[in-house]
Amino acid sequence: MKTRVVVTGMGAITPIGNSVESFWQAVKEKTVGIGPITYFDTTDFKCKLAAEVKGFDPKQYMDPKAARRMEAFSQFAVAAAKEALEQSGLAMEKEDPYRVGVSIGSGIGSLQAMERDVKKLNEKGPSRVNPLLVPLMICNMAAGNVAIQFGLKGKCINVVTACATGTHSIGEAFRSIQYGEADVMLAGGTEASITPIGIAGFTALTALNTTDDPMRASIPFDKDRNGFIMGEGSGVVVLESLEHAKARGAKILAEVVGYGATCDAYHITSPAEDGSGAAKAMEFAMKDAGIEPEAIDYVNAHGTSTHHNDLFETKAIKLALGEHAKKVKINSTKSMIGHLLGAAGGVEFITCVKSIEDGYVHPTVGLVEEGEECDLDYTKGEGVSMDINYAISNSLGFGGHNASLIVKKFAE
Repeated sequence: MKTRVVVTGMGAITPIGNSVESFWQAVKEKTVGIGPITYFDTTDFKCKLAAEVKGFDPKQYMDPKAARRMEAFSQFAVAAAKEALEQSGLAMEKEDPYRVGVSIGSGIGSLQAMERDVKKLNEKGPSRVNPLLVPLMICNMAAGNVAIQFGLKGKCINVVTACATGTHSIGEAFRSIQYGEADVMLAGGTEASITPIGIAGFTALTALNTTDDPMRASIPFDKDRNGFIMGEGSGVVVLESLEHAKARGAKILAEVVGYGATCDAYHITSPAEDGSGAAKAMEFAMKDAGIEPEAIDYVNAHGTSTHHNDLFETKAIKLALGEHAKKVKINSTKSMIGHLLGAAGGVEFITCVKSIEDGYVHPTVGLVEEGEECDLDYTKGEGVSMDINYAISNSLGFGGHNASLIVKKFAE
């Protein structure tokens, strides 16, 4: 008998809201959080737009001294984890801390710390490099800082699979609870890579859209899509065994029932052209959940707004769901918040839970006319109110990483 795993808390820092409620309200209002980059001078850059987090003050979530010893990606994770823990009502003084773990990933860690200290190294020499450079920069520090802030002494891991990081992190936390390694896991992703080298690197790869129109910048599945827009933020959830949640009288938001992960083993940046790898991840997740494709009501697509991703993901959904692919509602949250890289899967998982709770599928904002061979229902125009029993959240990462999670409306 598999251990059932439920969601009891959620926290989010996003380009359209610094809490789950403000984020979800903005989603329902079709708010696009993309605008000109303010963090550095973009005069010499082809890409001038990003989806920045706005009005974030780390001192609202942690003491100033702790905040100074964390880069933005870690601060975002701690802030999201704090909201998730508060919603869950988990009282750590009543828990065995070695049974409460963390699985929060970041794709990149801190490019900001790296940039600052490479400049110091080049201009002033090695003796001037910040003694804290390494602990500020390395990408496992989001998980480490969350554990330190809240006294979580169980399994603490950082899955790094580029844009699939958040989804894999939640999936591995789900497995850890199923396997009995933990009663509770804080899981998700975090990222803050809107820096000169981050933007320059992705632009050189021709991955970013270089338009100057925020409303036409991140337009998944549209015929004019031309690259993604970098976002930032964090999405963290509290997962726990059903038994543990019931014993403490927790309010259950949804149930995690399936996780599938594969690799295309095809190309370092392009997904497999027939969508086979991503399809197999969805198939594995459905098998794990013990359901047929017809049970799926909604797919939160990876939907990056690049030509390759949206086309090949469409093929993957058709392969995995067969005829049912034409009946399922699909959308891309990235149409509003851009691509949060390692945090995308965390925030999009939260979107699935909110969609189930509210019975609402948000539109793919900015989708005007579907691209060639993008011929499924991507929720164009307005959102749709409907009953959602099962939702899939997909993430595909550079390196060929594919991950799918299935969230279910909770029933006894």
